[in-house]
Amino acid sequence: MSSEAREWVWENSSSRGTARLVLLSIADRVADEQCVSWASLSSLAQRTRASVSTVREAIDRLVHAGELEQLDDLTGPQRSTVYRLPLAAQALAETAEDTDQAPAGKPEAAPTLRISALRRYGIRPREVPESPTGVRKPAVPETGRLRRKPAPRRTGNRQSDVPESGIQNRSEPDLNRRYSSGAAVISAAGWQVDPATHTWARQQGHLDRLGEQGLQAADAKWRAHRADFKPRPASAWAADWRSWIAREHAPGRPNLYAVPGNGTASKGGMTRAEAHTAALLAALDEPTGTE
Repeated sequence: MSSEAREWVWENSSSRGTARLVLLSIADRVADEQCVSWASLSSLAQRTRASVSTVREAIDRLVHAGELEQLDDLTGPQRSTVYRLPLAAQALAETAEDTDQAPAGKPEAAPTLRISALRRYGIRPREVPESPTGVRKPAVPETGRLRRKPAPRRTGNRQSDVPESGIQNRSEPDLNRRYSSGAAVISAAGWQVDPATHTWARQQGHLDRLGEQGLQAADAKWRAHRADFKPRPASAWAADWRSWIAREHAPGRPNLYAVPGNGTASKGGMTRAEAHTAALLAALDEPTGTE
């Protein structure tokens, strides 16, 4: 399931720079369709070649954008932090419903966690010590209640070559300004398709595949399903809308991916992996005006 989670990040995540690398590293450890993963700050810093403080800031941006959740009631191997990619889990659940041809219904914001299925991967509820006065704290529920806390500074299992903070933090461009704490949240009905998202639909071939009327019909269907969702930042709605459009079937048109002999190479002779790498390098090299 890690390949599906990584594919969702490549195709639908609106994160950039270090935040995108951190999300890809977390998605690389996803074990099943629940899109739950575990990682320590030091391991993420080592894999992304960033400092611990930079990784911590990137995680805060991803959580604020709605693309990542930190499950503080669960713990992973070696007491590592447990994360979930809620939008990727929702996309996989909706894809499974389409495959099973289940009756159409209103999807949940994210599927309920099944803690028993996560134990095989070393993920378990965090032990809560008893209070000195003899009063027990409430037991951890099976659903894995989400509780957001600032990421703690860990002293164990930290790589010696990973700085807690350094020059790179002061010189690294802020490629994730859209995730700032001042970003406004809006409803799905209030979000409008911005020029960048419309350009994405055209470049990815979804406009040619669905047609202008088909794209409008898919947009109306998406808004009907998201009418009762809680407000989110515009960037989160854009990522969710792209994920929906990418899975939408063209009305009255055959599925080209099912034609025998259809290759995976993208336009211009590049494979999908090469296109992903080129897009990531372009995001990292994009001028920010602070040079």
